[in-house]
Amino acid sequence: MEEPKHPDSHRGRGRRKPREPAQASLPLPPLDSPPPRPSLPVFAPAAPTATPAPDAAPARPASPAAETMTLSLEGMHCASCVATIERALSAVPGVAAASVNLATARAEVSGTGLVSERLLEAVRGSGYEASVAATETADAAPDTRAQKESRDLLRRVLVSAALTVPVLVVSMGGIEFPGKDLLLFALTLPVYAWGGRPFLTGMVRTLQHRTANMDTLVGLGTTAAFLLSTGVALFPRALARAQAHGSYFEAVGVIVTLLLLGRWLETRARGRTSAAVRRLLDLSPKKARVLRNGREVEIPLSEVVVGDRLWVKPGDAIPVDAVVLSGESSVDESMLTGESIPASRVPGDRVMGGTLNQQGLLEVRAAAVGRDTALAQIVRLVERAQASKPALARLADKIAGIFVPAVLAIAVVAWVAWYVLGPEPRALRATVVLASVLLIACPCALGLATPTAILVGTGRAATRGILFRNAEALERARRLRTIVLDKTGTVTEGRPRLTDRVLIDAQGEDPLALAAAVEKGSAHPLAAALVAAAEKDGRRLPPVESFESRAGLGVVGIVGGRRVAVGSARLLEGEAIDVSRLVEDATRFSGEGKTPIFVAVDGKAAALLAVADPEKPSSAEAVRQLRATGRRVVLLTGDKEETARAVASRVGIDEVVAEVAPAEKAARISRLQAAGDAVAMVGDGVNDAPALAQADVGIAIGAGSDVAVEASDVTLVGGDLRSVAEALEISAATVRAIRQNLLLAFVYNVVGIPIAAGVLYPVTGWLLSPMLASAAMAASSISVVSNSLRLARRERA
Repeated sequence: MEEPKHPDSHRGRGRRKPREPAQASLPLPPLDSPPPRPSLPVFAPAAPTATPAPDAAPARPASPAAETMTLSLEGMHCASCVATIERALSAVPGVAAASVNLATARAEVSGTGLVSERLLEAVRGSGYEASVAATETADAAPDTRAQKESRDLLRRVLVSAALTVPVLVVSMGGIEFPGKDLLLFALTLPVYAWGGRPFLTGMVRTLQHRTANMDTLVGLGTTAAFLLSTGVALFPRALARAQAHGSYFEAVGVIVTLLLLGRWLETRARGRTSAAVRRLLDLSPKKARVLRNGREVEIPLSEVVVGDRLWVKPGDAIPVDAVVLSGESSVDESMLTGESIPASRVPGDRVMGGTLNQQGLLEVRAAAVGRDTALAQIVRLVERAQASKPALARLADKIAGIFVPAVLAIAVVAWVAWYVLGPEPRALRATVVLASVLLIACPCALGLATPTAILVGTGRAATRGILFRNAEALERARRLRTIVLDKTGTVTEGRPRLTDRVLIDAQGEDPLALAAAVEKGSAHPLAAALVAAAEKDGRRLPPVESFESRAGLGVVGIVGGRRVAVGSARLLEGEAIDVSRLVEDATRFSGEGKTPIFVAVDGKAAALLAVADPEKPSSAEAVRQLRATGRRVVLLTGDKEETARAVASRVGIDEVVAEVAPAEKAARISRLQAAGDAVAMVGDGVNDAPALAQADVGIAIGAGSDVAVEASDVTLVGGDLRSVAEALEISAATVRAIRQNLLLAFVYNVVGIPIAAGVLYPVTGWLLSPMLASAAMAASSISVVSNSLRLARRERA
């Protein structure tokens, strides 16, 4: 990446872009230890520190004036419920957009000047219940509403089944005895009135508000069958004259029981679709060991404050985001980053709450707690993505908005046609057809088709360290054909390292120790690489008696009475030092993309050191995976052409665009888009933000700057470039599941409604019973949810 030269930069040293520290948006208390290394991501928004290029596309985050409010909803069961609530919320003044998610029973409302009471009143006015959703953090108590609903439905299923079995045996077995119909009525009444209460109350509520949904169809269908059967039982002679013989009590009981069973199974399955978020929430322990007044005390996690010192024992989860004060250990971050190899953590390193301390005892200082932890922010990003909708979902919602009224019209037309033209007993057959049409047409499968797949897809991605900003990004990712990669910090590690040493005249001294001693006074990244290498080797750095920086050439200092020069060949030539013996090696290092650094002691060339920003171990495999899918991979960097091509060659990239100024990156992305391909930009720096925003899908490396993360559509928490290919695979699999779900939902309705209406009766004599219609409706919902759950079982590509 292009970077303005540091005053003491060495001519010829590899240029490196400035990187925003990963903890920039998360101030830390003063520490008596080295500053933390930016090795872990922080997702809190930060104000941009660099001005985007004039031709750069605006960043995607909403303007500061925009507000977002989340509502928790009750009473939703189908796609038409979703459409009804979205229409009601969109009509509230100040609302710019409203997105309702059937699978999570939540509404995400955005706009300006939002008033919660107005929003709640709009939902209630449409026939549903709502409340402002509690803010979930990593230490929040789990929501038990779904569990209560599941237990209530199970009770209704068991009681209804127990009462329906004798009704079914008597009716289907042809058993006759005095008062038979009255007994069947007595057994079926509690099934209809208590077991079917969720459907009946929903029907009444929608009729009161002049809307319609699944409950309307089920309630009208079962009510029609029950009232006709009750008339046969209580007024047999009058109904006989109306040519309505026999009863359908067994149909009512079986229908209600099957529908309750289907809803119970659906509730359990929907609960499993959000299991990834619950697993993330469960990562944080409930308590923490804190040092207070010199004593170790165990307190609830909610009482931990920034600045607290905590002990984390081997095998314990780290309670909050913190900085290591003492101790060394390996930390398992796989649940947050997807990286299976434990990360080494030493004093000064940052650790994330919810990760697992494996070996050593750590003393840490709390840096972020509650909603400010990386884990809590990851959960919020996942939930935001799950609440959003891709284009396929919006199409399904539009269809559902007109589907229920159309079904009601079809049911009425079918009833009239059978009552006027059908065979005897006309009234009974017409009512059976009416009930069958209403029951089989329930659009719950249509409403679950998209959100369940989004829930499972984004949840699976989150467990692999891949965070999608919204469902649109998830949908767009599968269409990407060109993947543009930044170099520094994306393909490479972003931290220069000493790679090679050539010694020619050490004069009894350690050239690396002397060079590092002088370079310790420089702020250049390459100087830091030499100091780090010397300290890693355990070398003692002697004191520097004088220090002089030569702009663009290097540095000169006196160490132990010896004059040491460290820098480019021009620096030594200016000191009249012969470097001819090192030129060949320097040329070779440059061809390999490394930066040669010459070291001279007392006017004689002593050594040649090579520093490079090494490629990440995963980069070559990541490029291979992307190219295996037929996608084009391009390296876009501000670094020198020679260095960029050397890096590209080692990782398997053929196309290189080098020496591009930060302000020009977005324009380069725009040119690639003009060729007709959907383009992804993968980067991590402040100066990558305009290009990330310009791309069809911006993918930020999680260890990069907050500006890059905020401008992106996808964040790779662990920084593993292989996650790009996995994100594309998850995107394709999720969209494929959505399409399969919509096909399943439409097939059930398109094929089932005509059969239920009796269009095949004149030819085949087939007439779908309400019991089979209700079973088919329940089966459609379960099949859709089950198909979505397959996404969670897919192996990593």
